[in-house]
Amino acid sequence: MNVDTMRKIDYYVGVPLTFLGTIVDKIYKKIKPSQQTKTKNVLLVELSEMGSAILVDPAMRKLKEKISGELYFVIFSKNKISLQLLNTVKEENIFTLNESGLISLILSAFKFMFWCRKNKIDSCIDLELFSRVTALLSFFSGAVNRVGFYGFHNEGLYRGDFLTRKVAYNPHQHIAKNFIALVDALLSNKEEIPFTKRHISDDEIKIAKTDITKADQREIIEIISSKYINFDPLTHKIILINSNASDLLPQRRWDPQNYCQVIKQILSYNQDALVLLTGSPSEYSGVQMLCQCVNDERCINFAGAVKFLQLPSLYSISSFMLTNDSGPAHFASITDMHTFVIFGPETPALYGSLGPSTPIFAALSCSPCVSASNHRKTPCTDNQCLQVITPQIVFETIRFKLDQLS
Repeated sequence: MNVDTMRKIDYYVGVPLTFLGTIVDKIYKKIKPSQQTKTKNVLLVELSEMGSAILVDPAMRKLKEKISGELYFVIFSKNKISLQLLNTVKEENIFTLNESGLISLILSAFKFMFWCRKNKIDSCIDLELFSRVTALLSFFSGAVNRVGFYGFHNEGLYRGDFLTRKVAYNPHQHIAKNFIALVDALLSNKEEIPFTKRHISDDEIKIAKTDITKADQREIIEIISSKYINFDPLTHKIILINSNASDLLPQRRWDPQNYCQVIKQILSYNQDALVLLTGSPSEYSGVQMLCQCVNDERCINFAGAVKFLQLPSLYSISSFMLTNDSGPAHFASITDMHTFVIFGPETPALYGSLGPSTPIFAALSCSPCVSASNHRKTPCTDNQCLQVITPQIVFETIRFKLDQLS
């Protein structure tokens, strides 16, 4: 299913189902009042964003330290691999929903219900921002303790009333801190309206770093050598360019012609620079067009050249990465590689990388135009927030890293 279809299902199917489900839940509670139990086996629900699987990791590690049971996760099948970068959740504790079609989604949702009961899920944290589908999944998980973001007096964010602990989503603090607030609400020994009433420091959202072996790095070096026979790992400085962004928000894509100009400037500025254009195998043809625009042997189409789980190894031997506001900016945060992230319809204040990073953001009065209240769908067809960011602005921003390579 494409993103717009998912949004329509979430609204036209999700709203009436959450309304009816809430009525059933309240009637059932009148007949048989439920008691919140001690947290043991916790399910986290986050379906649609691969980058969020990294941003939630500080919250997951905190939760893992505090509970006596197991941590579980449900996610769309195409995004599961993002959880394997840090392996905070065991492989066998991850349930994947098949999002290829409505029927397959419904069938996998039924399997999910049985899976939750088999694993004795007692607590559930819904990480999504006001999704009705995830609200229903939280309810049907059978968890007695249910935590998530609640709209309170905000209009247009109805998702039923299944939560036993309601957290106020804060659009003025980083999403990773909002995730910590959800964990705090679950672990709290007192009731609050709304949760969570404490300051969450930057130290609490420090990202874990992954372990990379010399053998892992040698394997990447061999792949680069196969793509560029003149590659010398002692001389060349690897610079990564990610010009792609998911279909969830295509307005995040900076113009490829701009990337072309910046890459040419990089290659001219540093004769030892080797630019690798990254991407998934499905993005190869689009990346090839950018490669042809640059027309330099030191600019390599690297889309699909490494497997997803090899990305940290690639990042570990690279000097820096220039990327759109997309998954790779967050995947790179588990290494020490510096990233330069071009933001437009979203804001780095909420979704900035947790690793060493420099945001490039014009901060127009209309930015950010996507938020929880519009389910990250913007009416904009003229993304001036990215168009006003010129190749020269970007090059001047990254120049200090190029100077460090000399």
